Amino acid sequence: MRFSIAALSALVASAAAIGKAVVKNNSESTIYVWSVGSEISEKVAIESGKSWSEKLHLDEKTGGIAIKITTEDDGIFNGAAQQIFAYNLDGDKVWYDLSTVDGAPFEGTHLKVTNRRNPTIDWPEGTNPGGEFSQIKAGDASKNVIFLVGASEA
Repeated sequence: MRFSIAALSALVASAAAIGKAVVKNNSESTIYVWSVGSEISEKVAIESGKSWSEKLHLDEKTGGIAIKITTEDDGIFNGAAQQIFAYNLDGDKVWYDLSTVDGAPFEGTHLKVTNRRNPTIDWPEGTNPGGEFSQIKAGDASKNVIFLVGASEA
């Protein structure tokens, strides 16, 4: 089988294209984020109006990544309510999920996870509207997966 250089370049570029996991804070307060796989990242404080991101990646031991978000400094270590924005790469797809642990830290605040035109997770009141433990969707791994705190737009 023969490939043109342009076709081969496009194939390599599409295989290498990978999106980011983004946390965008449109709430009025600072929020605290940790990326957790087989290791826990350093805490990141995201002030109101700011965002944080990491390239979507696999963890060799756990597979998926849980981005843990609290409204309290050092919240994952002191039992504070946690919002979990998780993702897992699967070829050209990314599976993403929204859940809570030990309460709902953003109750009363609009939460949304978007991945372009792919399925959106929408919690208008900051709690799971279906009452389920979590919601799982799949989208395009070459696009950013954006978790919005306090806004309904990406």
